[in-house]
Amino acid sequence: MRYAIGYMLDFVDRRMEEALRTSAQHTGRRSFLAQLGTLVVGGAVLPLLPFERVSAAAAHEEDDTKCEYWAYCGIDGVLCNACGGTVSQCPPGSEASKVSWVGTCMRAKDKKAYLVSYYDCCGKSPCREEPYCSRHVGERPGYRLGTLSDMNWCMANMAKGVSCSTAVVIGIADND
Repeated sequence: MRYAIGYMLDFVDRRMEEALRTSAQHTGRRSFLAQLGTLVVGGAVLPLLPFERVSAAAAHEEDDTKCEYWAYCGIDGVLCNACGGTVSQCPPGSEASKVSWVGTCMRAKDKKAYLVSYYDCCGKSPCREEPYCSRHVGERPGYRLGTLSDMNWCMANMAKGVSCSTAVVIGIADND
């Protein structure tokens, strides 16, 4: 057994020596050092790349002026923060609908599900600002009136016209 291991080590040594001598005859020291440097620097930079992509995605998820904002997973309408209101408040001159639709949105930042109530803002002319967000993440076919986002929720207020839509985070969704 010792003889076999010794023979294998000698064989590997001879092959490595031949490979290094052949490489040295065809490649200069500077070229070898340049390739080695590229390999070392490239290897040091590669692990950083995925972290940059993750942080950029997380920053985009927290921008409440974009349709991709985490709490807008079930919204359907123009965002009120583009029409003089905020994420959760109607703009001046309009009022929140008396009824709303709800959704459960997952927030990637803390990996928790939140219950979000969506209210249309009524009584003011429709806001024509962008963006119009129509997101239906995880939505299932409606079986009750309160489960549909494509309704005129201002009909309960006896007000004409929907101005914009808000998203009010109610709290953490119960997993039970």
